[in-house]
Amino acid sequence: MTNTAKPKPRILCVGIPVRDLTFRIEAVPGRGNKIPASAYEEICGGNALNAGIGIARLGGTATMCGPMGDASEIAGRFIFDKLGEEGIATTGLIHMPGLVTPISAVMVDPTGERTIVTFRDPRLWNVALPDADALLENCDAIMIESRCAGFATPLCAEATRRGIPVVVDIDSAMAMNEGLLTASSHLIFSAEALHATAGVADDEAALTKVAKLTHAFVAVTRGPKGTLWLDADKQFQQTPAFPVHVVDTLGAGDIFHGGFAVAFSEGQDIPSALRFASAAAALKCTRPGGAFACPDRAEVEAFLADKRK
Repeated sequence: MTNTAKPKPRILCVGIPVRDLTFRIEAVPGRGNKIPASAYEEICGGNALNAGIGIARLGGTATMCGPMGDASEIAGRFIFDKLGEEGIATTGLIHMPGLVTPISAVMVDPTGERTIVTFRDPRLWNVALPDADALLENCDAIMIESRCAGFATPLCAEATRRGIPVVVDIDSAMAMNEGLLTASSHLIFSAEALHATAGVADDEAALTKVAKLTHAFVAVTRGPKGTLWLDADKQFQQTPAFPVHVVDTLGAGDIFHGGFAVAFSEGQDIPSALRFASAAAALKCTRPGGAFACPDRAEVEAFLADKRK
């Protein structure tokens, strides 16, 4: 019998891995206060790494690319082990001698909301990525976190030139003349990052302002309010969020981006890809554990099937 199964989309995840120290707390402490945590877990994270976990679990094949700390770091070995367990290739990760892999203290309150303090050594941005031909060989899409614009924009521009989709997770302010905004095919902002980038507090006005600068698809994720986006005719469309009981939002946005990259790379249209991504992110929010609480493909498909009844 001929095997007609479609090959998994191969997605290059460009970002900076992070060591996450997570604490469950009753409330974020005030200045100068000390409080106990009810639970603690060490995991690894970072936007692109989390998206890679989502990609691997939701039907794609992920490869990580970006800078890490010195090869002697124990934290680095922990991250490599975790990526290996998820089936994520690490051939694009580059150790930076004498530097430390970023680290975050993550506080999760009873509502599932997270408060994060992160240290990233600015010298990590001096990384030189491997040759573009090697990175883009057999690549179906790139998923990149916006903070990597300084060292990865040329790679993204080359991918776009070759017709390879480039999905950007934008969760912090960018300059309006930042090259990554025009070197990519899909720009998905958090609401806070969109407002800070455009200098406009209204979602529609901010998206319109950004869309005038680029030919890329533009969208903004707004948590329980769903996703607002502009279609090919520059008309506003909305993809509702799925209401769920929220336990932990850590990594949910990254899972959304990973899910979108998988679905779009498979050939799903924009509305279907956004709905798939929203379902994956919603299910992740019902479980603690950051991106490691990401559902698998079968769970997302069953969830969507139930919602269509």
